[in-house]
Amino acid sequence: MSSGVTADLFFMQPPANGERAYTAINAQSPGKRDRNYSLEKKAIHIENYREKQDPITLDTAGFQLISDRPTQFIKDGEVQVEGYYEESIAAIKESTGASRVVLFDHTIRRRRLEETEDTPEKRQPVASTHVDQTPKSAATRVHRHLPPEDVPKLLSKRFQIINLWRPIQNPAIDWPLALCHFASVDPEKDVEPVTLKYPHMDGETYGIKYNERQKWGYFKDVRPDEFVLIKWFVPCLHDETSPTNILEC
Repeated sequence: MSSGVTADLFFMQPPANGERAYTAINAQSPGKRDRNYSLEKKAIHIENYREKQDPITLDTAGFQLISDRPTQFIKDGEVQVEGYYEESIAAIKESTGASRVVLFDHTIRRRRLEETEDTPEKRQPVASTHVDQTPKSAATRVHRHLPPEDVPKLLSKRFQIINLWRPIQNPAIDWPLALCHFASVDPEKDVEPVTLKYPHMDGETYGIKYNERQKWGYFKDVRPDEFVLIKWFVPCLHDETSPTNILEC
């Protein structure tokens, strides 16, 4: 049996008045995001996936650790975006067999206790459990980032939204990424849509409600020459065993 740790995760509690949940991104209040729902803290056993005997893959769990993949486009914590994007596209194609990969954005998160701004350049690790994409927001992504003439065909087929997560300077010892095995998630009971209110648009994610059947884990001490692929969204056209969304913290 693999080892692990016990850590506090924060789970969504929907608004008591029945309102649709929302959170304001880039809020004006320093260091605080305005939201209309609360978070419940739970002490959760988080398994060390590095010690799992059964393979942890994109197809079996919804995420996968890729090792021995150093990058030449990150130096002293600074990313050469154009070169790193090209390198990442090649890595995702190789790891998934995808015929086409479109990268649409990136975020660099650093834990800084003194930081109070909430902007894309100064984001911190997210302590609440969540799914980054819903069916609605995934379709919006396709419309936003791909040529209009390509959209109908792509939406009629199987596409995926995948996150490539990598430490850029040191091993991820502090604030590692916790992931939930997709087979342990009840999609009818465990997820709740949350509107993300940006200054000029609305987005959507899922907040995660606690369920004792959920199985959480992490890859211990991920190094800068490694990365984790996480399936944010996969439409289930005919395969009900496919991981549609992966929970993360």
